[in-house]
Amino acid sequence: MATNSEPPKSGDTWLTVNEAAKLSGYDPEHIRRLVREDKVKARKFSIVWMVNRESLLAYMAKAQSMGGKRGRKPEK
Repeated sequence: MATNSEPPKSGDTWLTVNEAAKLSGYDPEHIRRLVREDKVKARKFSIVWMVNRESLLAYMAKAQSMGGKRGRKPEK
């Protein structure tokens, strides 16, 4: 996991773990696991971990092409 105390660069879109979870439909703990396993790009800005939006979307597209998400289905 990369750490950085610099503010995000313009052009990059960074999401908090909770924002990434809402966007993806994944549980926040799953997002943290993806960060730990270097499957999505993330940086620590001060005390907050931020996930790179483009990296997350690329991971989601790859996961979907391999058979979609696993685990619990969303409640109706």
